Amino acid sequence: MTNRLKQLEDAIGYKFTDPGLLEIALTHASHGDGRRRTDSNERMEFLGDRVLGLLVAEQLYSMFEGLSEGGLAHRLNALVNKGACARVARSIGLGEALLLSPGEERLGGREKESILGDACEALIGAIYLDGGLPAARAFFDSAWEEELAQLTRQTKDAKSYLQEWAARKSLPAPAYNLVSRKGPDHRPHFTVEVTIDGLEPAMGEGATKQAAQRAAADAMLKREHAHDQ
Repeated sequence: MTNRLKQLEDAIGYKFTDPGLLEIALTHASHGDGRRRTDSNERMEFLGDRVLGLLVAEQLYSMFEGLSEGGLAHRLNALVNKGACARVARSIGLGEALLLSPGEERLGGREKESILGDACEALIGAIYLDGGLPAARAFFDSAWEEELAQLTRQTKDAKSYLQEWAARKSLPAPAYNLVSRKGPDHRPHFTVEVTIDGLEPAMGEGATKQAAQRAAADAMLKREHAHDQ
């Protein structure tokens, strides 16, 4: 195994049983004769994209109980898009390990978001093929830790963000009303409505009133595109 591969293994905390899988994950389509080849990382990227989607969906389903399908989908996209994958790739030094054509090298391919993002997905595919879903999950938990932490900070602050947004728009402060409480005492399920005069109400659900309030605030923020304003 070359030092290039060994250094990357050390960075990701995973040792491949079949180093050839890692080699493929790092091989850009431009490498070699300049034509797209079956041993480039494109097929592995396809697989890794699906594995990453499953891991993110699994994590979000656990983290944000009561959040709507739309809210989960919005967060999933934030964690699997090329920007997120490229940031993770940079954090583990993936660019330095890539195999590129001389032309792509001259064009700064090692820093291109699209190339880094694709290679990161291919790496997940390689880990999955080599060690199965547990190995891929362990890498995801470590490599996406900061991305998940940032997402959690944003979501936990949804109520504060909504209040600040309403103030900027010269709107009344949000009001939260309990709509229903269902389920047994040891496992309640709350539905909360948030209202701001002049806007349509938004609903949220959760295992606690606080979680339901956050979900409702987040739903209104998304509907009003408040994060873009």
